[in-house]
Amino acid sequence: MASDTVIRVEKLSKRYVIGASQERSDTLRDWIVSTLRGRNRKRSDGNVLWALRDISFEVKRGEVLGIIGRNGAGKSTLLKVLSRVTDPTEGYGEIRGRVGSLLEVGTGFHPELTGRENIFLNGAILGMKRTEIERKFDEIVDFAEVSKFIDTPVKRYSSGMYLRLAFAVAAHLEQEILVVDEVLAVGDAEFQRKCLGKMSDVAQEGRTVLFVSHNMSAILRLTEQTMVIDKGRLIMRAPSAQAVDYYLSSGYSETGERRYDADEVPDSARPFRPLAVRVVNPQGRVVNTVRSMEPTTIELEYCLDQPITGLRVGIYLLSTRGEYVFTSFDTDAPDLYEEYAVRPAGHYISRCTVPPDFLNEGRFVIGINASSYRIQRYFQDEQALTFTVDPAGAPGMQWPEPRLGAVRPRLSWQIEAQK
Repeated sequence: MASDTVIRVEKLSKRYVIGASQERSDTLRDWIVSTLRGRNRKRSDGNVLWALRDISFEVKRGEVLGIIGRNGAGKSTLLKVLSRVTDPTEGYGEIRGRVGSLLEVGTGFHPELTGRENIFLNGAILGMKRTEIERKFDEIVDFAEVSKFIDTPVKRYSSGMYLRLAFAVAAHLEQEILVVDEVLAVGDAEFQRKCLGKMSDVAQEGRTVLFVSHNMSAILRLTEQTMVIDKGRLIMRAPSAQAVDYYLSSGYSETGERRYDADEVPDSARPFRPLAVRVVNPQGRVVNTVRSMEPTTIELEYCLDQPITGLRVGIYLLSTRGEYVFTSFDTDAPDLYEEYAVRPAGHYISRCTVPPDFLNEGRFVIGINASSYRIQRYFQDEQALTFTVDPAGAPGMQWPEPRLGAVRPRLSWQIEAQK
């Protein structure tokens, strides 16, 4: 491996057997029994999932590399292999330097230990001396905003406190390589801004960063190059702007509808089962392009295998660069919130109508979310579908220049001559 290369991956693959239990062989007898069971168990090819397949790439020292792809593409599995959380099935990876990982909220924390003890434990695991950890300790606690609870066992922390401390530890302890998986998916807006700022600082310090995110704005802001992964394979590695454009333009249905196959929906979504998201014009047709001057309906079709309390199903509308235009849920109205406090099992379509004379011309992204507020997120796909807005008939079309902004409302103006 060249002296300036800190990560080298060659034909890395990871295979899972669907439905296979994770067994631990504590004794020689256990190992022999599990081996014999493995030989006798018939496993069809349909039960095998290749989460990664023949991935090869290199990362130079000080490089900030983004990794993007759909849910289930293999991004998190790749980071887990590189962080030595799981072993590859085939291929290998070489890593030069201490690796700090933030793969899930509080990964590596011991719930019975206090925040203080977990900071020192994580530093020790990274091979840092106690004096090095002490030098960073106050900075970590200040960033995480948990000073009042630093001597409380982390099992009593809220999810937000857990996340803040986990990110602060991963970002501040002095490892050469930082691996971060969608840290911006949890936490309030202010904390997300702090995370982005710290990630930017880390990148400018010359440390190597691997950053997985569905937030295209964060990818464009923080990374120099980005890899696109789809169904476990590396599809493209390019400058981030080029990779994001490719991902957003080629990764979606061009028919105005996205249907979800059963193998695309994680088990954690149960009892919610997404079936489809679609864009419908005023004539009731599923379309990929809508007119700015006409209303547009977005439909979310889904099944509930069991009743859910407090369910809200909604959309994010984003620009193709990842900037949010608006968020809306089907129980935002108080009367619907009361009527569907408990949503029975069944087959549903939740529809919302974007009013005419609202969106500007261009390409937009629909993300979908099904959750019970502060209780559980059942399903989320932040890039479910894209569609195009045609500006014909929109306000100001007599002027040839493009209008800035994601919205183009038809506002009421008055011109009054003063005497």
